[in-house]
Amino acid sequence: MTAHSHIGASVSRVDGHAKVTGAAKYAAEFDADGLIYGSIVTSTIAKGRILRIDVSEALRVQGVIDVLTHENRPKMADSDEAYKDDTAPDGSPFRPLYDDRIRFSDQPIALVLADDSETARFAASRVRVEYKDEAHVTDLHRARTFPLKPGATPFSPPEPRGAAEQAFAAAEVRHSSEYYVPIEHHNPMELFAATVIFEKDGKLTIYDKTQGVQNVQRYLCGVLEMKPEDVRVVSPFVGGAFGSGLRPQYQVVLAALGALALKRSVRVVLTRQQMYGLGYRPAMIQKVELGAKAGGTLDAIMHDAVTVTSQHEAFHRQETGWSGLLYTCPNAKYIHKLARLDLSTPCDMRAPSAATAVYALEAAMDELAVALRLDPLELRLRCYSERDQNDNRPYSSKALRECYRQGAEAFGWGARNPQPRSMRDGTDLIGLGMATGVWEALQMRIAVRIVLTANGHAEVSCATSDIGTGTYTIMTQVAAEMLGLPLDAVTIKLGDSTLPQSPVEGGSWIAASVSNGIVTTSYAIRDELLRLARQVPNSPLADVAAQDVALSDGKLVSKRDVSRAVSISDAMRHGGIERIEQERTTSFPRDEAHAHNTHSAVFAEVRVDEQLGVIRVARVVSAVAAGRILNTKTAASQIIGGVVWGIGMALHEETVIDHNFGRVMNANIAEYHVPTNADVHDIKVIFVDEPDDIINPLGIKGLGEIGIVGVAAAIANAVYHATGIRVRDLPITLDKLLG
Repeated sequence: MTAHSHIGASVSRVDGHAKVTGAAKYAAEFDADGLIYGSIVTSTIAKGRILRIDVSEALRVQGVIDVLTHENRPKMADSDEAYKDDTAPDGSPFRPLYDDRIRFSDQPIALVLADDSETARFAASRVRVEYKDEAHVTDLHRARTFPLKPGATPFSPPEPRGAAEQAFAAAEVRHSSEYYVPIEHHNPMELFAATVIFEKDGKLTIYDKTQGVQNVQRYLCGVLEMKPEDVRVVSPFVGGAFGSGLRPQYQVVLAALGALALKRSVRVVLTRQQMYGLGYRPAMIQKVELGAKAGGTLDAIMHDAVTVTSQHEAFHRQETGWSGLLYTCPNAKYIHKLARLDLSTPCDMRAPSAATAVYALEAAMDELAVALRLDPLELRLRCYSERDQNDNRPYSSKALRECYRQGAEAFGWGARNPQPRSMRDGTDLIGLGMATGVWEALQMRIAVRIVLTANGHAEVSCATSDIGTGTYTIMTQVAAEMLGLPLDAVTIKLGDSTLPQSPVEGGSWIAASVSNGIVTTSYAIRDELLRLARQVPNSPLADVAAQDVALSDGKLVSKRDVSRAVSISDAMRHGGIERIEQERTTSFPRDEAHAHNTHSAVFAEVRVDEQLGVIRVARVVSAVAAGRILNTKTAASQIIGGVVWGIGMALHEETVIDHNFGRVMNANIAEYHVPTNADVHDIKVIFVDEPDDIINPLGIKGLGEIGIVGVAAAIANAVYHATGIRVRDLPITLDKLLG
């Protein structure tokens, strides 16, 4: 039997050619006869009511067909429940064009529909609005807060352990500091867009930028009070999302309302500025207090966080309990409060809560190491936890020690002089910093359909999305290996609400979920083929059990005796069929006995111009333990992308709000700074071997999030080592160093 090696191979993206040649079509690139273009008018105040909206001047523009507002839009559902999608937080979801209420600046208040996009946009500038302005609060530091009860929900802070306050007060060495992370926006390359095709029978086919086509379908059916069979949502390609596309965004509702009102096909594309009225990573103030023995073990951890949410929804993630997964400490207390602001609701953004909370934790651990006069890596090893202390259970696998070892060796950590400002190259101060990363290893119920034809081709279908992470490719690899086919004999269909059920693509759970789903359905294909193969005269597989048979090179082969085989084509010919179709749902039993997490060790070198304060991240080493790696090429790309984003978080990204007006001041990608090629230098990725036969049959954990976690802290710690200046509010800009 030929040994297949598709899983784990360094395979180029199967959709790469379509993307680089322009053959891949995105939400705003699907055409229809008589397509109408929509342009959105957004509010100029942060809170209040619309007293009067005058669209008469817009309607006089040649080429304008209609203008929809809350006064004339098609019927929409009345209950909050109709607007709750699969990922909605508690509260009352925003309803676009529903009423005259203004809840945040740049809220959509009208949709201009015209023959072309330029006309629609010009006419949108002719809409006149009179408001009743109300006092607003958009400053986290001025907001009223309310606490979350520990352990009440999966996103609540963990229950306390021991007596943290007393242990902290009695500790031999103490550290206490406050850390700040500003609002950050996703800024994916592809703008949010929806093209709604109005079919002759009144049904809607919707091309939307989303991380979950079936989530959008269910949402629209609720909002528009339509039947599921009348709404099809398609999203074959997504130009970046990383959390911003988990919830249906308002452009898809407006495009659908326009199509229903005109009974014509409508396209709506947000502007870059309007993207800043959508979800974002919430700003947060964190206080971390660590008490330790002089020998470098922890006595107390207290982690408090205040995070932003909107007035209408209570969005939050578990911010404060990550230390319980990393460091042994008998006494811990976690507090999380929400600050309600007159902004749109925050949303998930790559490694939500971990990217921000682990920054504060790991910066605090670095400061504690300085107070203890201990190497930062050595401190982490002395505090290393073999158990999830929040739930008091072991890990299904945890190779973090090996991440520390391999990462430190590849980085050259041993050559670090611990004294700040002690390492330099000419006018550059050199700093070396490190931090730990941790994320959840999640998996979700999913369905996969496989159609295998007698000519040796397989079509694999699932409604999941590929947001640019390589889902098409890993699905191809797993299916090819399980079915014994070459990669080019497998076709993947995804991103269509009519396909087998899938959760939204997020949380790093799709790779593990859909891959194991393919395995489940592949076994069903194998079993059906074996039934047919046993009917072949003098079949060599007549008495072979299903678990002892594998698909390889277009044949059913006995694992124990490779000479006993029946070709797939022979089996199907004798069965009188040309195709086999199977669909199976894969569920993952809840494992209460183990914690499931990915881990990383991040090492960073910065060079800081001593006179100008300009910071350059010269190199990063990220050593990652994430179970079985499906594709070393695309997996490394995921980690590199996360590191680049972490550089942005540490040094560049900040959404700036003018609190007098409640409006974002830098709502464009010229003034909202992100890393460019000049900011990104050497990044080395190491995958640490981490077998895990407990988490799922393939031992997969997922990689989308872990790459960013710990990066900002490693860079911040390196900046301190270079300069002797500790900056605790991100981003670290040269004025904070020179000041």
